[in-house]
Amino acid sequence: MTVATTTGLMTSEDFLALPDDGIERELIRGVVKVRGERGKMTRRSRKHTRVVANVSHLLCEWLLTQPLPRGEILSGEAAFQLSPDFDSNVGIDVAYVSAELASASAADAFDIEGPPTLAVEVLSPSDQHRDIVEKIELYLDASVPLVWVLDPDLKVVHVHRPNEEPVSFNVRQELTAEPHLPGFKVAVADFFA
Repeated sequence: MTVATTTGLMTSEDFLALPDDGIERELIRGVVKVRGERGKMTRRSRKHTRVVANVSHLLCEWLLTQPLPRGEILSGEAAFQLSPDFDSNVGIDVAYVSAELASASAADAFDIEGPPTLAVEVLSPSDQHRDIVEKIELYLDASVPLVWVLDPDLKVVHVHRPNEEPVSFNVRQELTAEPHLPGFKVAVADFFA
């Protein structure tokens, strides 16, 4: 995610009132960040989009095994207003939203108001290290209990949880997500297939 920062702090309300002009933006702690070159759509590689599709598919398969109400799996830069305590509106590659949060958000709302249970970011060739670190910190500060960062080139998943050291999983390992995704278990290689 290559970003350019505009000056001045903005509220989530002001951010959501910006025109839909094709410019990709995120609001990080009141600061508007424009993604890509001059705000143009960030180009994602075939590898990136395949991994996003695989993660979404595997999570949807897991979700179907869960009792009702099930929550939702969202993908494609799903929009979230992470916390009312600080103005941050972001797009997440793949997210799992609990049934409670899903039912609290209007079906026609632009974004989900609150943190997802799981936030998944898939690295793109244009991503800058500092931007990914900033997003991980933002998610954890907003009480996202589980953050996965997938690296399609190295075929590694970095798992982040609040107040814990990150843990990495490679393609020879399995990944679980207890207690947040009960019963979820997958071979890491399946994300990168």
